Amino acid sequence: MPGIAEFVAVTLDCPEPPVLAAFYAAVTGGEVTYDTPEASAVKLPSGPDVYFQGVAGHRPPTWPEGERPQQFHLDFYVDDLDKAEETVTGLGGARPDFQPGGDRWRVLTDPAGHPFCVCLRQN
Repeated sequence: MPGIAEFVAVTLDCPEPPVLAAFYAAVTGGEVTYDTPEASAVKLPSGPDVYFQGVAGHRPPTWPEGERPQQFHLDFYVDDLDKAEETVTGLGGARPDFQPGGDRWRVLTDPAGHPFCVCLRQN
């Protein structure tokens, strides 16, 4: 049965949309296609676009548990976990202490505190 809709983007709430748009464009090699203080967008080289909307008083999710669950997260394939972590932290992201992935993936956070995973590409 054919669907009635096409999935085109995911939108993240955040305190500063331009900051996250620049971060995810740098991490993915994507292009910032819309950029205002209230909302920004990144066209990814593959997959859906990522949009960012400003929310006053935004509080990041707590990881791995706590009063503000993450509710969802993004996953990205990478060729080298250490290099990915170095790039992400150099762009203002972070590596939380809790790491459930062993040697196949790593949990990182963007500058607004959203957890996401970098996963080793399966060749």
